[in-house]
Amino acid sequence: MSEAGRAPSGTSSGRGHATSPRVELASTGALRQTMDAYYRSLGDAAERGAAPVAWCSSAGPVELLRAFGFAVHFPENHAAMLGASRTANRYLPLAHAQGYSPDVCSYLASDIGANLAGESPLSAFGLHGVPQPDVLVFNTNQCRDVRDWFEWYGRKWSVPVIGISSPRAVDEVTDADVEGVARQIESLVRPLEDVAATRLDGSRLAAAMSASRDGSRLWAACLETAAQRPAPFTFFDGTIHMGPAVVLRGTPEAAAYYAILFAELEQRVQQGVAAVPGERLRLYWDGMPIWGRLRALATTFADFKTTVVASTYCNSWIYAELDPADSFRSMARASLELFIARSEQPKERYIERMVAFYGADGVVFHDCRTCSSNSNARYGMPQRLAERAGIPTLVLDGDVNDLRCFSDDQSRTNIEGFVEQLTDARAAGRERSRR
Repeated sequence: MSEAGRAPSGTSSGRGHATSPRVELASTGALRQTMDAYYRSLGDAAERGAAPVAWCSSAGPVELLRAFGFAVHFPENHAAMLGASRTANRYLPLAHAQGYSPDVCSYLASDIGANLAGESPLSAFGLHGVPQPDVLVFNTNQCRDVRDWFEWYGRKWSVPVIGISSPRAVDEVTDADVEGVARQIESLVRPLEDVAATRLDGSRLAAAMSASRDGSRLWAACLETAAQRPAPFTFFDGTIHMGPAVVLRGTPEAAAYYAILFAELEQRVQQGVAAVPGERLRLYWDGMPIWGRLRALATTFADFKTTVVASTYCNSWIYAELDPADSFRSMARASLELFIARSEQPKERYIERMVAFYGADGVVFHDCRTCSSNSNARYGMPQRLAERAGIPTLVLDGDVNDLRCFSDDQSRTNIEGFVEQLTDARAAGRERSRR
């Protein structure tokens, strides 16, 4: 996620259709306070020994870590901060010189490169760099890169790296799949007890599960307000406000923040406040954000009075079905049902449902150069959606962090052409309905 409180602009860039200034979300102030408190707590743990430190992949079993009292750092969050601040390209060559291919995840490469350079955006919160872990915990449900990434740090600091080797490209999630992953999660308990020097407390685990579920349901409710017309919230807003859903999952602070945000979004719905003033078209975004160009892309779509209402990405931190009474199995099921872990057919059905729910006029696929796991335009999905479901699609080339893979001019031209195509199709449909 990008830096807390740095919201994309909705004002006109002076090109295309002018837009009136958007009304910024007042909740951004509470978001900044929430995220600041998280980072400062992480600093207390890392630099003053207030708690043991665990690193966790973003879709990993963080509830288990909360139950042990770990302060939790998420390297993907750190990498997204590097992307959003447009510093990632300074660090990528340092990781490539260590033998990491330019084709591997630019999150991984920029994060490792920043560590080699001895630099981190966390310095703004009083940390001297990323917090040195006592243990690193991964789940490969999202990709193999997280394991390779964590193992680099494990070798550097001689600390244990443990995790879950999860099935990928899953069709229907079976009981056998769930049992297999649940056993792996349970197997993490003993090594975590050794690191934390305490036994697992079932009541603390249940509390973390409940907090995750409550925060997830409120985050889902916030995202779903964008189904209203005009949408009070966009994908670009979501990439900013998803921060607590990622780094504070399993804590009461996440739910507390989303209660504030949801109340403001509900008020916007009642008052008809549009995230994109003059909204004419609505699109769905599939794939990773292009962190270093969020503001530019938000402005481009707003110039054409087009709202990117929702995304598969922001929805990836909804764990609404977690069950405190069946912690290991429900964690396992949630990790397997994650969009990124599924095969093409479930993904297509999901996107069709989301297009219908949000009333989207089309789908924008981001083909992320270094993230094949979260790029869904490579095996014919856009064409199948267009042919079978009549959903117009646009593919944008780019990358999550490596801005050498993205062209502002080409993307703007492609977006403008897509908007014109959708506008013409809408006009033609209205003309046919009059006949």
